[in-house]
Amino acid sequence: MRSPSVYLFSPENSFGYHRYMNADSTSSLELFNKPELAQNTLVLAFSGWMDGGDVSTGTVERLVELFEATPIATIDPEPFYIYNFPGTMELSALFRPHIRIEEGLIEDAEMPTNEFYAYPDGQVVFFVGKEPNMRWKHFGEDIFQFCRDLEIKRILFVGSFGGTVPHTREPRLYVTCSTPELLKEMQVFGVGRTAYEGPGSFSSYLMSQASHFQMEMVSLVAEIPSYLQGRNPLCIEAVTRRLAKILQLELDLDSLRPESTEWELTISGMVEESEELSQQVRELEQVYDDELIEEDP
Repeated sequence: MRSPSVYLFSPENSFGYHRYMNADSTSSLELFNKPELAQNTLVLAFSGWMDGGDVSTGTVERLVELFEATPIATIDPEPFYIYNFPGTMELSALFRPHIRIEEGLIEDAEMPTNEFYAYPDGQVVFFVGKEPNMRWKHFGEDIFQFCRDLEIKRILFVGSFGGTVPHTREPRLYVTCSTPELLKEMQVFGVGRTAYEGPGSFSSYLMSQASHFQMEMVSLVAEIPSYLQGRNPLCIEAVTRRLAKILQLELDLDSLRPESTEWELTISGMVEESEELSQQVRELEQVYDDELIEEDP
């Protein structure tokens, strides 16, 4: 595991479905194993814009592993990603595939993947992929086509954003929903309601289209410390616990704790080495605790 880094803050009818499909597009979806499911939910994770701390991909990949979910479909990555982006080497490196060469021999070239996995016992399907660089409409249509083929009625995206929560406190979770009814349903799980205006993610675009395909969609997003970079096991654990409640999944949550504890001890040790950062964390803790007191009726 890589060492973490610390930084200062410097349709349902077919008419409704096909009406919104792009007639000129060719589906990149390949469904090779159709499980028998009922009243199931698709849980989405995307690397990229809202995957700080690997909370999006890390949470769903952990669930796939714990439930031994089986691959059932893919979306061909070729139409959706830019590999050779013009500009500086630093900028171009964000788009190019990662390669590994050892002793003069090419060992691996990591191309983007978009995989669906099924966990029939929990009536849940998982998706782990990369946020598309282009053709959002086409990519979204492939996801909605998958949902239609499996009679999925609800999509739940998991993500994160950098905020003022300190690493020593429970991350705050917020939801965005496609309908007012969903907002009321999510309220019982102790989540806040998102308020945001600015650059949008693919998941937000997908939610804006959900009603056209007779779908419900929820975005569950964790606030993570802005002064940290790298995988955040503590936030992954917190989101996994909340997801287990929302989806009514039986899960050995204690198995998540050792990695979270080790990570928290490592980060705390690094913070203590910087008086400036230690003071900053103490101030964030004070603000966080004061807000909790204000919220307490």
